Amino acid sequence: MNLDELTKERGQIKDTPFPISVKELCDRYEGVTTPMVNDVLREMKYLYQTLPNNILPLREEMKVAGIVFTIKGSKNLSLDNEMVERAKMLEAIPQDSVIVWDTSEDDESAQWGEIMTMAAKKQGCRGAMVDGGVRDTNRVLEQNFPVFCKYRSSNGMLGRFRTIGYQMPITMGKVMVYPGDVVLGDIDGCIVIPRELAYEVLIRAEEIRDNEVEIKEMVNSGMTPTEVVDNGGYF
Repeated sequence: MNLDELTKERGQIKDTPFPISVKELCDRYEGVTTPMVNDVLREMKYLYQTLPNNILPLREEMKVAGIVFTIKGSKNLSLDNEMVERAKMLEAIPQDSVIVWDTSEDDESAQWGEIMTMAAKKQGCRGAMVDGGVRDTNRVLEQNFPVFCKYRSSNGMLGRFRTIGYQMPITMGKVMVYPGDVVLGDIDGCIVIPRELAYEVLIRAEEIRDNEVEIKEMVNSGMTPTEVVDNGGYF
């Protein structure tokens, strides 16, 4: 059995350079929406790039884009060296990243909280998307740090859940997520953009954003929906 190619792929951290700075890329992604990006990815035949639709922002106005930093964990009762490993993970978070945390569909623990937010912000992290829970919610909100999650719970991880690893490929819903990919989250959920397509997708999403201004003007001018479509618009 030859698994060399699969092993190489699954150990991948994507680092394809962008033609603009990482910060500019992330800032400009925050100027478009997940539906715009989703439409572009559909044009490219990428139909399954959204994270599970029950991962939602703590506040509706929260929006974030960044470079994916993956974390993988699961339910586990052991406590040995958990805090040491958690500290190493936090220290590995790079500037302009967004945490994407695969909890193996945990339904019990809060993987994110106040102190985790403080530590991540100090690293230059832009936000977190957790397929699990958050606690210390009011104190997280006070830090103006975008967090997307499934639920809220006072249950801490220790003794209930532990980290398996980080900066490794993960699967959330139907999406294979690689470290180094780009992710965008807003009121409509979270979407992953493969790194090698990220700049191209951004340019096209910005075109859609600008084109929609013209479509809205058509509608406001009194055109019928058919007339809008005949003039290149859509709904």
